[in-house]
Amino acid sequence: MNHPQMHVETTDGVDGRRWLTLVLLAFAQFMLIVDITVVQVALPSIGDDLRLERAALTWVVTTYTLVFGGLMIFGGRLADLLGARRTLLAGLVVFTLASLASGLAQNAAVLITGRAGQGIGAALMSPAALSILTATFHGRERHRALGIWAAIGGAGAAIGVLLSGLLTAGPGWQWVFFVNVPIGVAILVLIPRLVGPDRSRERQSLDVPGALLVTASTAALIYGLVHAGDAGWGSTGTLAAVGGAIIGYGAFALTEAKAAAPLMRPQTLARRPVVSGTFLMLLATGLLLGLFFVTSLYFQHVLRFSALKTGLLFLPVAIAITIGAQLGAHLISRVGGRVIAVASFALVAAGAAMLTQISPGDGVATSVLPGFVIAALGVGPVFVTATTTTLANVPAAESGVASGVVNTFHELGGSIGVAVVSTIAAASLSSAGTPDLGGFTDAYLASAIAAAGAAVVALVLVPAGKPQAVAGHGHGHGH
Repeated sequence: MNHPQMHVETTDGVDGRRWLTLVLLAFAQFMLIVDITVVQVALPSIGDDLRLERAALTWVVTTYTLVFGGLMIFGGRLADLLGARRTLLAGLVVFTLASLASGLAQNAAVLITGRAGQGIGAALMSPAALSILTATFHGRERHRALGIWAAIGGAGAAIGVLLSGLLTAGPGWQWVFFVNVPIGVAILVLIPRLVGPDRSRERQSLDVPGALLVTASTAALIYGLVHAGDAGWGSTGTLAAVGGAIIGYGAFALTEAKAAAPLMRPQTLARRPVVSGTFLMLLATGLLLGLFFVTSLYFQHVLRFSALKTGLLFLPVAIAITIGAQLGAHLISRVGGRVIAVASFALVAAGAAMLTQISPGDGVATSVLPGFVIAALGVGPVFVTATTTTLANVPAAESGVASGVVNTFHELGGSIGVAVVSTIAAASLSSAGTPDLGGFTDAYLASAIAAAGAAVVALVLVPAGKPQAVAGHGHGHGH
């Protein structure tokens, strides 16, 4: 008679383990997302301590997202070939050690190398964790699990900024990196007990040249953008870097057309839903992280706010992104992606335009927060639209690659956005004594124009009609 009871106990045990696995994987993803924004508030303190110029500070932010984005699809391929558990654990080791090195850094070179190491670890971990997740859950439960996963992305970026303020004001900026070490070690110990060993796979070829080309080309582009802030757009360094990036992307396209197992199939990339999704993702992340970067420095450089106060001021912004993403998710099946994308970018444009009116004499609650919150509210739904419209309109067999491509542009968009606003605001960021407002208002104006332009492009580019329900949004929305 005991037999059925034993059966129930085992499924309960398995069920508990599955949800515990989800919690651990979510924690790992949370760490990766937090690290995109966690340095934002700490930047001025890092700059003062290590005597970094604006260009170096920009690299502290962009190196991580650049390497993470540039190698993410490669990481996904590795997880397919070597097994997801193995790839996740390898990524965790790299990420945890790189976090430790970043916290111990005494100069720009070590810190930026540490950030690159974190990016490599993240590019291995994120796709592997998602792969384990989709293999562990099925049917309805998978929708729930992916919903939790998506929510973590939204919360992670927001909490990153708050955490950055708390840690920088408390034990010091080094702790924005040290905090990853105990979490990483705990996950490393627990994952092998919860996730079964990888099944052996057949050997396939790996597109190493493609991964290196796309990462190097984007690095050259960002170098050119950052360099332009100091040397001007017409300088040899700027033109050589941007030219090199264009040649690199061309070489990447040729490599992919010939590769046996390409990272990004040109046919997939050329599909309109994928073009539309990557465009939305690139602009939404670029605008969001660009606004985060400029506003964090405005609060601390111009208004002389503490790191803690700056972190707390980002809270309403974080809440606005999350609310925006939830609204987008609810409305998309009713009004369709195109309407949401156009309306959302228009909202971002309005918010950024309001920010051009900032003046240090006014209270933050009236001069900065309204525009910042409206822009953040507009960004949230774009993330949802980018993933949902893409995955609803590509063949099922290509959905993994398509979501990988869209998520890659999520990270690359952040790097490029920060590089662009940093360059536009360069004069104000490097001026000693009383900072000049011109650079900040120029950066906000450029963001408003970019968002308005994006609204017009979205009107033409985003597929019309209402997407069918789609499971799985690669990254979280709204970070």
